[in-house]
Amino acid sequence: MLTLAHPWLLLAAVPLIAILWWRYHHPSAPASLRHSHTALFGPLPASLRVRLARLAPWLVIAALLLLVVALAQPRRSYSSETVAGEGVDILIALDISGSMQALDFAPRDRLETAKDVIREFILSRPHDRIGLVLFASRAFTQCPLTLDRQILLGFLDEVECGLIEAGTAIGLGLAMAAGRLRDSTATSRVVILLTDGVNNVPTLEPETAAELAHTLGVRVYTVAVGREGLAPFPVDTPFGPRLQQIETHIDEALLRRIAERTGGITGRATSGEELKNIFATIDQLETSRYEMQVLTWHRELAGWFAAPAFCLLVLAALLQEVWTRRLP
Repeated sequence: MLTLAHPWLLLAAVPLIAILWWRYHHPSAPASLRHSHTALFGPLPASLRVRLARLAPWLVIAALLLLVVALAQPRRSYSSETVAGEGVDILIALDISGSMQALDFAPRDRLETAKDVIREFILSRPHDRIGLVLFASRAFTQCPLTLDRQILLGFLDEVECGLIEAGTAIGLGLAMAAGRLRDSTATSRVVILLTDGVNNVPTLEPETAAELAHTLGVRVYTVAVGREGLAPFPVDTPFGPRLQQIETHIDEALLRRIAERTGGITGRATSGEELKNIFATIDQLETSRYEMQVLTWHRELAGWFAAPAFCLLVLAALLQEVWTRRLP
């Protein structure tokens, strides 16, 4: 379909058309020669030079009309296609307590491994709104629900242990994430809770937060990260960083109860590959319906009008200044 980017610019053609009409109905007076008896000359046809001289102004007006059309930016538009559907709103609640620095996912720690898997999960679901909540001794929203993947991934890259005081407030993290989905109109609302510890902050019990999520119609998938028992931790010493074995515990029973109460599932990852598999399972369970607008593109045609206009102007200038130039 042929369209104009700036159709209002065609109004500039109105005075040009008026000039065309005036010149057609009021031609310039022909050249005359005084003589006592003009009948001797008979009918004299106009020479080629005279005809070219009369043509030059018309060429200029035609060129200006073409330039007006070019300025309006004619282009061939290709229609877009809309695919209707429903997206999923997902909040990822990520534990950033100190225990997430354990190196049992060597060569990377638990947090960096989790960030890598979450990044792949985000990129695999371009039509869903996804947000990020962080928790340790308290919880806060790192990124609200968004479709902007660059902003979300930028916030994810900034996540590190130590942003919040030490502790593992699973209840607060879950409640914060579920609360962010309170006003969501999506058909499916999901929280992915990822932690490697036990709830040791009594501000809000995880069971209460799970009940809140259930009331709001939010499904919770819980993911336990890391191995039970001793795990290597980097520790700063006067002689530089050293690895030290520290006991770690994960309350899998709690995570299972949360998932069952809200209709989700729970998983345990002791390696990066297992963590990828858990997120792949969640990805399959939460099928995404969406509305996708195929981008409309245009083929610009202004050059097809501007180039002939330039040629006409050059031709008119040659006619007036070279071939039909009048000398005093």
